[in-house]
Amino acid sequence: MVKKKGIFARFLDIVERLGNKLPDPFVLFVMLAALIIVLSFIFNLAGTTVIHPGTGEELAIRNLLSGEGLQFMLTSMLENFTGFAPLGLVLAMMLGIGLAEKVGLLDYAIRSTILKSPPFLLTYTLVFVGILGNIASDAAAVIVPPLGALVFYKVGRHPLAGLAAGFAGAGAGFTANLFIAGTDALLSGISTEAAQIIDESFVVTPVDNWFFNIASVFVLTIVGGLLTSKFVEPRLGEYKGEAIEGENTEDLPNAKKAFITAIITGLVYWATIVAVIMLPDSPLRGEDGTIIPSPFIDGIVPIILIFFILIGLAFGVVTGKIKSGRDMTYYMTEAIRDMAGYIVLVFAIAQFIAYFNWSNLGTWIAVNGAEFLQDIEFTGFGLIVAYILFTSLLNFLITSGSAKWAIEAPIFVPMFMQLGYHPAFTQMAYRIGDSSVNIITPLFPYMVIVLAFMQRYDKNASIGTYISLMLPYSIAFLITWIIMLAVWFFTGLPYGPGVGTYLEGAG
Repeated sequence: MVKKKGIFARFLDIVERLGNKLPDPFVLFVMLAALIIVLSFIFNLAGTTVIHPGTGEELAIRNLLSGEGLQFMLTSMLENFTGFAPLGLVLAMMLGIGLAEKVGLLDYAIRSTILKSPPFLLTYTLVFVGILGNIASDAAAVIVPPLGALVFYKVGRHPLAGLAAGFAGAGAGFTANLFIAGTDALLSGISTEAAQIIDESFVVTPVDNWFFNIASVFVLTIVGGLLTSKFVEPRLGEYKGEAIEGENTEDLPNAKKAFITAIITGLVYWATIVAVIMLPDSPLRGEDGTIIPSPFIDGIVPIILIFFILIGLAFGVVTGKIKSGRDMTYYMTEAIRDMAGYIVLVFAIAQFIAYFNWSNLGTWIAVNGAEFLQDIEFTGFGLIVAYILFTSLLNFLITSGSAKWAIEAPIFVPMFMQLGYHPAFTQMAYRIGDSSVNIITPLFPYMVIVLAFMQRYDKNASIGTYISLMLPYSIAFLITWIIMLAVWFFTGLPYGPGVGTYLEGAG
């Protein structure tokens, strides 16, 4: 007897079918870029302008069909492509991860460790690691999803479920962490500037959301794990795709010895990094000896890249897979060759995002949307929920968390301060809306890399497959976070040390 699908599962099937009827992603972003060109012409013709809330500068919608616009499109095309921030991160990380994968290290590590762990912990571990991965900034979105897919594949579970669990943690759970991350420092600085519009002495610190973020890690891990096991995986069904190419490392000589050597190499490497950080006047520390911000945090991606290269090299040399520099180059080349489709897609998406930013259309939509939200008749927690949903929708137009907060903070932080709310509370509401829908907006730079990984296991996977896979996590994380915020709001729990919902004397 075939089990009848629920309403939401049928809805996701419709989303997948409709999404997969869209043009190829490359063609889709070319069409979107063309749409931006047309809209910029129309809005410019109407004389549309917007006041940037952060700078007070009046910005006109710039016409991409003007002489200036045509010059921009022609002269910036290569820079848009090569300067697309995630491109360098993804390709650099794949040099290291790809080397470790091609020599068989990842396969052996998974079979020797993770496969022997209790199966019920696997899903939760993936979500947990994905969430904590934001300490390494965007690198987690590149590292965790493919490893999740590979782990699930090795244990006979659907690899796309593993990929989804890892990416949900790294993408939708981006703002949560047990530690203070670079995001905390970046956003709190913007919040401080916005708060000082009302109170010149007010300071929002990087730890002001820390307690809430710690709780979020555990709650979202449970939600993401349950969602994967009880809904996403059953919906995907049994994996019937082709076997993934890759050498069986059980037959490699000295595989166990090579694995131990790789572990020792990795431990020595990280011990060296820690030792350098602990040195007086360490070059890896920031001004006044800080860790956040610091060159260590700024350079975390190259540091992780070198780690993967070293352990991959150690494993490959001991097993005999790497006998010369030529072998190492070969495996890295093979890893980059697997990313060819991603590189092609990035060319189109980079142009679209550059046109959108240059035209000022994103800023115009953000500011006018914020002004509308100010005018509606919501009060209390209903206003906060409306603001979270507004930020979520705005994420489909501006995916950079810091850029979006730079636009929103000068409007909403003073506005909510006038209502008695603490700026750190407003910042937390913003982070919920920004983080939870990252994974379903086509403008999220790491959507295309995850789609490329999906196609390794399902060659027919397209945008519809991707959206239907990640949408349940986005909705679940958003609802969960709103419920958590309501608990903090109505009980008076602190968001960070000494930080509540209301300013002192308010509420």
